[in-house]
Amino acid sequence: MEPELKSLRIDRSRKRSSQPSQGIGRWIFGGVVLILVSVGAFYADGMLNRTADVDVTRVRALSAGDAARAGDVILNATGYIVAAHTIELGSKVVGKVSWISVDKGDKVVKDQELVRLEDDEYRAQVQQAKGGLANLEASLARAKNGSRPEEIAKAKADLDNARASEANAKVTLDRTKTLVDQKVMSKQNLDDAQAKFDSAAAQVLSFQRTYDLVKLGPRKEDVDAAQGLVDQAKGQLALAETQLANTVIRAPVTGTILERNVEIGEFVTTGMAGDKGAKGYVVSLADLNDLKVELDINQNDFAKLSPTQKGIVTTDAFPDRKYDGIIDEISPEANRQKATVQVKVKILHPDQYLRPEMNASVAFVSEARNKPASKDAAAKPSIVIPSSAVRNGSVFVVAGGRAVARSVKTGATNLLPGGGQGVLIEDGLIGGEDLIVSPPTDLKDGDKVKQK
Repeated sequence: MEPELKSLRIDRSRKRSSQPSQGIGRWIFGGVVLILVSVGAFYADGMLNRTADVDVTRVRALSAGDAARAGDVILNATGYIVAAHTIELGSKVVGKVSWISVDKGDKVVKDQELVRLEDDEYRAQVQQAKGGLANLEASLARAKNGSRPEEIAKAKADLDNARASEANAKVTLDRTKTLVDQKVMSKQNLDDAQAKFDSAAAQVLSFQRTYDLVKLGPRKEDVDAAQGLVDQAKGQLALAETQLANTVIRAPVTGTILERNVEIGEFVTTGMAGDKGAKGYVVSLADLNDLKVELDINQNDFAKLSPTQKGIVTTDAFPDRKYDGIIDEISPEANRQKATVQVKVKILHPDQYLRPEMNASVAFVSEARNKPASKDAAAKPSIVIPSSAVRNGSVFVVAGGRAVARSVKTGATNLLPGGGQGVLIEDGLIGGEDLIVSPPTDLKDGDKVKQK
């Protein structure tokens, strides 16, 4: 390598250039050119090797049945799932909770015992009502059976005694009259004898009537009055027994407990109550097999719906699950402030994934087309992609880490498989492609891309 090294040595014997300034200028110019070339090459390489971050989804081909089920979407609306009938179960009597058997989320059947109240007072009232009824029933029986033989015999004996006293008074009166006529006794003695006779005669008349009444027995009016008192006592006993039975609170329907409002020891009332006072109801429950979606439809869109309009229900919690629905209730009046009409869509086949108060979306679909379809057309799968993926009649798919533009033929607006707005692709995609959902505005065919 010695010859090569010698060739690199500076020949100091050579004379300096007579124009040094020209050499320095050429050196500076060459450096600037080199820097500009390097910077241009760097930016050119960056532009050529740029990688864009994009959202990618896998294109799914719907079966013919799914496509027919989706139909053409005529209106999308959002609302909340509600139970068709929510029951806040209260108590018919006041009392303190002594036992409760359910908690939030428990499933119950009709007539199942849920809560018991303390019932000592109500049992005492039942016992008291039973005693009063027994007393009145005895009085009624006495009135219906009439007088006993012993009572009749006593009345007869009293009458005979009064008659004997009357006869004795009569004898005394007659004797006194004779002696008065003979001037043996005074007129006063005659008056006394006459008074005793009159009193004895009155007693005979009184005992005679008593004897007759005892033989006849009570009057019909007295029997009816006694019967009325017995019926009243029976009503009081029935009320007491009903109140005792109402201390056990049962489920009126088969359903699910939505809220448990009381604890053991808390007081339950039958009227309105405050948050920190007695409770107005013990639990709330509903039949979760009877759910609806409550929607507020803008008045401008209300004309698009019919009373039996069908729709597909999806939820934010489970977007991949779809449920058939149909309009079940339309409010008879509009909301002036919101300019909306309330519509309730009945979910035909709810499952355990649905909960009241969940956010829900309903895609109202048009009726199925009555067009004859060939066998090949019926078997052809349908592809629905997000509308944001289509740009100027083309979409971008990812292949080998780069964006590849494809021309597509779009059809009607449809519902996406997981809910949301989409567009039907009639040609250009077959399913299974990695589709760029919202391509950047500066994305071009062949650009490198990376999924976010």
